[in-house]
Amino acid sequence: MKKLNTSSLKSKKRDILTDALLITIAGISAAYFLGKAGVKTTVVERDSIGSHASGFAYGELSPAVETAFYGTPVARLAKEGMSLHNELGQSLFEETGINTEYRHRPSITLSFSRNEARLAKDLVSNSARQVEQAPRWLDIEEALVLEPRISHRALGAVYTEGGADLEPYRLILALARAAEALGTTIGHGQVTGLKREGGRVVGVKLEDEEIHCDRVVLAMGPWSGEASSWLKTSIRVSPLKGQILRLLAPGPPLNCSVDWAGNYATTKPDGLLWTGTTEEHVGFDEAPNPQGLDSIMGSLLNMIPSLGQ
Repeated sequence: MKKLNTSSLKSKKRDILTDALLITIAGISAAYFLGKAGVKTTVVERDSIGSHASGFAYGELSPAVETAFYGTPVARLAKEGMSLHNELGQSLFEETGINTEYRHRPSITLSFSRNEARLAKDLVSNSARQVEQAPRWLDIEEALVLEPRISHRALGAVYTEGGADLEPYRLILALARAAEALGTTIGHGQVTGLKREGGRVVGVKLEDEEIHCDRVVLAMGPWSGEASSWLKTSIRVSPLKGQILRLLAPGPPLNCSVDWAGNYATTKPDGLLWTGTTEEHVGFDEAPNPQGLDSIMGSLLNMIPSLGQ
């Protein structure tokens, strides 16, 4: 990563991937796949690679989206995304030597109330008619065979195969390295706007210079709203903060991911138990807080009470 030197770029137009504030997984993925198509790009990055949510996320890849949105473009996108990740798990290691720790991982989603169990069984019933690898309902006795440490208070669980997880920071590093090998330039800078001529974008404005280009991709994640003034249209995007705990937990690794009410827990290849999450509308405040800790621990101990020891 380096400060952009645009002197060599001014004489030769390039496609610019303006990732103005951080390299999101969407931004660096775009650079990588454009490179595969023979398009050389310049990524404009303000902070270090993966220093925000894209590098710290849980990294779960779930087929549940395909089930929930069956028959819609979202479902088709989810299915294609799962397929791509399955390919990237191997190809990126071959291209870069970086292990993204991609692995297939089943999950069980617990139900503690009759209403949760009813909704879960309805999902299973509908999924059986929609997708090839449909989830199935497990009574609590069956679920305990799969993972003996889950709460005996649960009425049962939905068992889902076909999911996976990975280490997001490693994925971003691998994509960045592979993109650079394909001709992508990654540099530091603060994008302040777009330059137009004759009704089309011909450049990207930085704080003290401009970069000429043919096309621009905006991949700014939760900061996308800042581009509203550049595009003269309202972009209604705002951040949603989520916190994760990584714990050195006793006992063997969990046999699968354990979920409940939007919360999760799984043992990652680093040996730590990853568990979360919170959903906080607090703007760009990234600081951990005691309330988040209490909320996550509460959900974890509800799912796996023995960890209270």
